[in-house]
This record gives sequence, structure tokens and C-alpha cells, in this order.
Amino acid sequence: MPRLRTVVTVAGAALLARRALRRRVQASPLWPMPALETPISGQPRSRALTLLVTGHEEIADGVVQLRLEGHDLPRWEPGAHLDLVLPSGLVRQYSLCGDPEDTSSYTVATRLVEDGRGGSREVHQQVREGMELEVRGPRNRFGLTRAPRYVFVAGGIGITPILPMLRALAAEDADWRLLYGGRSRASMPFLEELGKLGGDRVTVVAEDEAGLPDLDAWLGELPEDTAVYCCGPEGLMAAVQERVAHVRTERFTPRSASGGAFEVELRRSGRVVTVSEDTTVLAAVRAELPDTAYSCEQGFCGTCQQRVLEGEVDHRDELLTDAERDDSMLICVSRARGERLVLDM
Repeated sequence: MPRLRTVVTVAGAALLARRALRRRVQASPLWPMPALETPISGQPRSRALTLLVTGHEEIADGVVQLRLEGHDLPRWEPGAHLDLVLPSGLVRQYSLCGDPEDTSSYTVATRLVEDGRGGSREVHQQVREGMELEVRGPRNRFGLTRAPRYVFVAGGIGITPILPMLRALAAEDADWRLLYGGRSRASMPFLEELGKLGGDRVTVVAEDEAGLPDLDAWLGELPEDTAVYCCGPEGLMAAVQERVAHVRTERFTPRSASGGAFEVELRRSGRVVTVSEDTTVLAAVRAELPDTAYSCEQGFCGTCQQRVLEGEVDHRDELLTDAERDDSMLICVSRARGERLVLDM
């Protein structure tokens, strides 16, 4: 498949800015980056902040960027995301795409999903400058690790967690390249900045101009020590995972919560519920305990986390650490590996 390569010459002023950024990154206690799936230390999941929306800007067709301001905000690292509590009460997760050193504001961006579950539509149509929003985090399960070289594949809004990684790597003069695909150039945010950051390291493939990216050509015969990161639609991530054994991915949509039927004992309540093939543990539990807390129903926010007393869990969330998975689960998406689970409910 043909590929369209974007090359932007870096002017002298941009070069000076890059050198200044390099000095800041090298001096920062946040560098080197933590290993994948390491949570932000000292940042409890339950912590909530109320921030002021000071920016609501359309930065590409169907993409809105929010600027949320506060004071002495927790620092974050490339790959981190926030939980946003929207005016309706919906909780949605958005990758941070601003400056990790800026402790006065957070920046996120979201694409409008017309047939989605309502979160992106609310951000686009109801969130406005001057409004206050509650946020939780930051959290990071997509952390940037040290490697001799990097390959990034981004699809559409999947560029948001990758952009801060590229800024940090560019400041380090690291060996990296990016394949960035989208429906059209007009729908792809941050193109100008990416060109300045990477020049001919950045390959842009707009579907209306060049069709789909040639992943075989891009990912073929990579050295084993290459760190590969991918974020975008499920189809893109699945295609990359078919070609690369150890790709790191970040999801915006939940994995399927369906599977085989099993029983769940609610030990403290003295009840047993059946989870059918096409329902979730959360739905089965709420039929008996309607006050059970939940929010996103996608395995991202942690509201429905419950302690597991017995049984093996098929974890399908994008949130819990390995240590947390030893004795707990998110009942909105995760299931039993066997025929029975016992929860401390």
C-alpha cells in the first residue's frame, strides 16, 4: 500500500525549544519512565479534584480539546490518563496530551463518537468554558519504558497518549518512528506538531488519500529489542498484535464481557447468583443488591471493584495492578475462569 511521508524542516527557533525541552526532561525526577503497568506512585485511585474548564477547542474535525486548570496538580508521565466525571455523572477516561511539567492544568482530547455511549457527545455538546469538572487520577498503565528504539502506531484519537511520549523521546534524541493513520488529514489532530517533532520519522497515512496503512511493511523484521506501542481502534490494535508479539496497547473501548455461565456467591449477603453467558457479574449482582456501586461499565474507572474470596478471575479490565488482581476484580467486565466465584459482598 502507498504511504504518504510528512517531512517538516525544523526551524532554528524550534530547535532551541527542543534543546530546552531536553534539558527539562533530563532534569526531571520523572525520567526515566516507569515500567509498563506501573501506577503513578502516591496517587490513590479514589482521589478526586475539581478543576475549571478554561479551554474547549475543536482541534480537528470531530475532535475537541479540553484544558482543565487547578493548583499544584499531581504530576503525570507520558501514557497517563484521567477519569472525567461528566455533568450527567458518566465517568469516562481520556489520555493526557499536554505538558507533564505543567502543574497548573491538564489537557485531554476526545473524538465525537456518534454511535457511542454518550460520553464524547457530552464533552462536545455540554461541557463549556467556565464549568467545573471532577477528575480522578492521573493513572498510568501505558507507561514509556527504556528501550534502544521505538515504533509507534496510532489510529485517529489514539495519538493522544503517544504524543507526550514522542515529545520526551525527541528531547532525548532517542531512536523512534511513528505511523499515524486516520480517515482524513482534517480529522487527525496534532499533525503540525508531529511534523516538527519528528520530520521524516513521522509517516502519515490518510485513508481518503492512500488507503489503509501497510502494517506488514512497517512492522516487518523489527529488531527484537524494539519497543512497539499502539493505540487506536480495536481493529488496528488487533492487526498490530498479530504482527508483533510484545506490543504495548492502550484501549479506549472495553473488551467483551461475555463468556461461559458460572455462579457467584455473595458471602456476606448469603446469596448465590447465576451469571449467564450474555450478562455481566455486575448485572447479576445488582439484580440482588441494587445499591451496588458502578459507573463506567467498561473496566476503566474502578467504582465496581470487589474483593474476591475464592475462585479464579478472568480479568478483562484496563485498570487494576497485578497486585490488586490477586484478591479483587472489576465486576462490570471480568468473569470467572471456572464455574464459581465467591465475593466479599
